[in-house]
Amino acid sequence: MSNLTISLDDELIKQARIRVAQQGTSLSAKVRELLQHYVNGTDDATKRLREEATAKLMLAIESATLATQAPPPYAQVMTKATLREELYTEDFRAKDRKLISPGTTAEQQQAQ
Repeated sequence: MSNLTISLDDELIKQARIRVAQQGTSLSAKVRELLQHYVNGTDDATKRLREEATAKLMLAIESATLATQAPPPYAQVMTKATLREELYTEDFRAKDRKLISPGTTAEQQQAQ
């Protein structure tokens, strides 16, 4: 391992040593960890930005997929069943019986 000499404010070093001692680590280990995160780009802000970008991308993919999909085949079956149900809710034969017979006027038909 290499040594690194840096210049920092005495108060900052004091506060950092107190905090790392509370965490059960050393200042050197913490600086190493921070540098590793910096090099790898895994700090919290970068991680959060990546997660947000991934979520937006997944939402866009899902929206595009839904927009381009044809309706499921059962939708047509349900539509046909609905039309059939509508046809059979009334007695369709009654309509045939009400046909205007020869010699019947429209007024007489409406009266029936």
